[in-house]
Amino acid sequence: MKMIIFAIALFAGLTSAADFSFRAVGEYGLVNVMSHKVQLGNPGTYFDYVNEGGQEVLYPFGRYSVEMDVGKKNTFILLYQPLLIESQYYLKRDVVFNGITYPDSTGLNSVYSFPFYRASYLRELMVDNPKMKLAVGLTLQIRNALLSFESTDGSRFTSNAGIGLVPAFKVRGKRIFGERFYAELEADGIYAPVSYLNGSDNEIVGAILDASVRAGAKVNKPGTVFINLRYLGGGATGTSTRDIWPGDGYVKNWLHFLTFSAGVIVDL
Repeated sequence: MKMIIFAIALFAGLTSAADFSFRAVGEYGLVNVMSHKVQLGNPGTYFDYVNEGGQEVLYPFGRYSVEMDVGKKNTFILLYQPLLIESQYYLKRDVVFNGITYPDSTGLNSVYSFPFYRASYLRELMVDNPKMKLAVGLTLQIRNALLSFESTDGSRFTSNAGIGLVPAFKVRGKRIFGERFYAELEADGIYAPVSYLNGSDNEIVGAILDASVRAGAKVNKPGTVFINLRYLGGGATGTSTRDIWPGDGYVKNWLHFLTFSAGVIVDL
C-alpha cells in the first residue's frame, strides 16, 4: 500500500507541469523453450518439459505495451504479455505430480499458462545526449500462473495456480544512428527471497530476468519497426501455505525461454 501511495504522489508531482507524449508498442514472434523443469509436491518428480513433455517445438509469442513520457526524464510503462504453452505426449517413465502417479506410457495433456502484467517507471540519466540514452527504474509485475497435467483418458488430473506480485529493477539503454536507425538494450530482473519482499512467513526463493536486444528503424513520423531477441527466464522454489489438495503445496518451477519477434512502435 505504501508503494502505491508513493507512486501516486510521484506521478501527481511529475505531471503537474510537464509535457506528455504517448506511444503504443506491439511485437509478435516465436518462443523457443531452451529449458523448463517443474516439480509439484515433495517428494515428486522433477519433470523436464523439453525432453519429456513435448515442449521441443516453437510456440507463438506476443507482447503489448503503452508508454508515456512525462517531460524529458520520466517514462511510465504498462505492459501485458500473454504466454500459453500446450503440449501432448506419452510419458517415458512413471512420474508423480501432487502425489498422483502417472504410469509409464500414459498419454498426457499439459497446459502451462504464465501471462503477466507489468507497470514500470524509468528515469532518464542522459537527457542532454541526442545519440545515447540510459534510463534506470523499477518494475512491479503481476504473475498469473496456471499449470496442469491431465491423462488423455481423463482418469488423472492435477493443477497448480497462483497470483503474485514481483518487484524488480529495470534498465534501458539506446544508441541512435543517423536519422532513422537505433539499437536498444532493456532488462527487468531480480533474484530474492519472495517472503522478504512481500512480508510472508512462507520461505520461497524466486527470480525473473527479462532481457532483450533490439534493432529498429523509423519508417515515417508516427511509426517505427524493429526486430527483437529476448531472453525470458526465472522461476521459484517453495511451499504455498494455502489449502491445496491434492499435494502439499510445494512447487519448483524454473524456465529459460528465448524469443524472436518483430514489432512496431506508433507515436500517439
